[in-house]
Amino acid sequence: MSEKIATREAYGKALVELGAVNDKIVVLDADLAGATMTKHFKAAYPDRFYDCGIAECNMMDIGAGLSTMGLIPFCSTFAMFGAGRAYEQIRNSIAYPKFNVKICCSHAGVSVGEDGGSHQCLEDIGLMRLIPGMTVIVPADANEARKATFALAEFQGPAYMRTARLATPVFEEDYPFEIGKANVLREGKDVAVFACGLMVAEALEAAKLLAAEGVDAAVINIHTIKPIDAACVIEYAKKCGNVVTVEEHSVIGGLGDAVAEVLMGQVNCKFKKIGVNDQFGQSGKAADVLREYGLTGDQIAAAIKKTL
Repeated sequence: MSEKIATREAYGKALVELGAVNDKIVVLDADLAGATMTKHFKAAYPDRFYDCGIAECNMMDIGAGLSTMGLIPFCSTFAMFGAGRAYEQIRNSIAYPKFNVKICCSHAGVSVGEDGGSHQCLEDIGLMRLIPGMTVIVPADANEARKATFALAEFQGPAYMRTARLATPVFEEDYPFEIGKANVLREGKDVAVFACGLMVAEALEAAKLLAAEGVDAAVINIHTIKPIDAACVIEYAKKCGNVVTVEEHSVIGGLGDAVAEVLMGQVNCKFKKIGVNDQFGQSGKAADVLREYGLTGDQIAAAIKKTL
């Protein structure tokens, strides 16, 4: 892993690729195209781009309406304003009638950095996971964000994808992406580490540090939080007997709870959730804020060691 690209950037460029091969793709934004990176689609296909202004709720309703005309709307804004402010419209106008709308929100998690706690959405995965029939995806790197965007265009039904502001390492290994199918990035027998989003790279770094101390950690990328790959979760929980989840999200309602729900009554094993512990975010450099919340590779490795 060397090159660093933000998943939001990969998403924006993937939309341009999609627009060239599918004229049903339309993109909506709420006055944040320069930040969500939908600006790339706007420049390439201005007649299929709709700037809805600072009116996220209205944007979701417009997207719902466009979907009834056979179009495939991608609605983008910050996670706090999409999953948060427009929650009722996503629930009732998109998910309830099962409309084919893709909600793709950037600037989630504490890695948003200087924008501070008001903009660092730590609840979006939980909020979207609660909605019946909503697919929830959190890509780990730029390559996966591109593949996920293409997969969402083919997928029928409402879906939420979380992208990040921070540029992060692109994995050297190319692996397939399938909605609902986890990717095992590192085999191990002592502990199974399930991670999503930016925390996948940090989990891999933690596994390297643990390996130097004789601890063999498996790292599994759970890019699809819902529907989760239950078979993979159960397999590695049984294999390792110790499960750790890592997410840049509240430990309430996110990946950790999704994994726990699978294991409950199925596997008797050690279990620990690593994430943001019922707190709001705070302003600072992204790297500093991630460290403040214990979400760096060395901190994750130290937390895992305590479970052994």
